[in-house]
Amino acid sequence: MKRSVTNHSLHGVCAGMAHRVGLYPMAIRLLFIFTIPFSIFLYILLANTMEADRPSL
Repeated sequence: MKRSVTNHSLHGVCAGMAHRVGLYPMAIRLLFIFTIPFSIFLYILLANTMEADRPSL
């Protein structure tokens, strides 16, 4: 799983996860918003451990 460098709000974590499972990035972002206490820790962890996807030319 890789962070998106083209479709991102903060670090591209939600867009990268959405691309991996085949959903819209907004659906993953809403899921993160509805699970705020747990998702803040998870987002920070994923933003620091996921590698960035290379931009396509």
